[in-house]
Amino acid sequence: MAQRSWLVNARIKANLTQQEVADIAQISRAYYAQVESGSRKPSPDVAKKIAETLKFEWTYFFV
Repeated sequence: MAQRSWLVNARIKANLTQQEVADIAQISRAYYAQVESGSRKPSPDVAKKIAETLKFEWTYFFV
């Protein structure tokens, strides 16, 4: 899978680090980094938490 540059951009726009997003979403930074790099697909629950944190529609992960 290709890196999710849209996710990286959303995080940077929110002025958050990977660790901060992971903490808010209640996941490990390593898991979040894998999601952001595209090597791992988040569960729907995790996708919702990340999307809420970064202000985008959670279904975008699964398009």
